[in-house]
Amino acid sequence: MAESGEVDFLDEQTWLASLPEVVVAAGAVITDPDGRVLLVKPNYRDWWSVPGGICEFGEPPHMGCRREVAEEVGIDRVPGPLLAIDWSQPYGAQSRPMMHMLFDGGQVTHGQDIVLQESELDDYRFTAEAEFADYLPPRGLARLGSALRARASGIVVYVPQAADV
Repeated sequence: MAESGEVDFLDEQTWLASLPEVVVAAGAVITDPDGRVLLVKPNYRDWWSVPGGICEFGEPPHMGCRREVAEEVGIDRVPGPLLAIDWSQPYGAQSRPMMHMLFDGGQVTHGQDIVLQESELDDYRFTAEAEFADYLPPRGLARLGSALRARASGIVVYVPQAADV
């Protein structure tokens, strides 16, 4: 036991190790001058998504976003403000939950400086909001729509699961 009000380091480490784990993912909302959003097509799933991915252990979400976007599409820039965050358990109640964060990735000219990570991505496209449902799964659709509203209002949005509303 530590002295007078100090927390014992080993007890704190044991306590921290006992806490639930959450997977953190971060992506960027990047638009072209017409307001269309950059979507990428991963080769390992049917749906498209915004550039981004899973943060590494201990990696801050904004830095994970920067690293993933640079790896996936070759755009290396500091992400802008957080736009939207959500929580889900996409693989069922017995799996680790995920926190998804979308940051403002700014604007690029259509195709400017985009270099696809061919080991993970098949394609990219700039997509109008009216077309999102053709490309994104329901959770991604809700997250991206909320992020665009947050970008316009300047207010970060929490996107609850439908069952949580």
